[in-house]
Amino acid sequence: MKKNLFFVLFMVFALSAPMAFGSDSKSAADKLATTEKTENKLSAEELTRLTNRVEEIRAMDKSEMTSMEKRELRKELRATKENVRRDGGYVYIGGGTLILIIILVILLV
Repeated sequence: MKKNLFFVLFMVFALSAPMAFGSDSKSAADKLATTEKTENKLSAEELTRLTNRVEEIRAMDKSEMTSMEKRELRKELRATKENVRRDGGYVYIGGGTLILIIILVILLV
């Protein structure tokens, strides 16, 4: 039973891979010729300043604030989060890739 399940999963992944990679609109040469944008990178000092500001906002007593003040703080936090996200602080892994990694780990261990 386990052997059949393994082969079925293997065939699903093997046969769906050409369709997933075949619909790519960029050519391989375009992918290799990408340039790194350095203008959006945050320095270590800016990053520590932003994280300190976030910690200050989290430590504030918000119970006595008006709704407008709370809204401004939320907007500031969202802007800070977007600024850090543009810096490249996140790594995105697709669902299919994650499943493939998990299967490989299970098979190799």
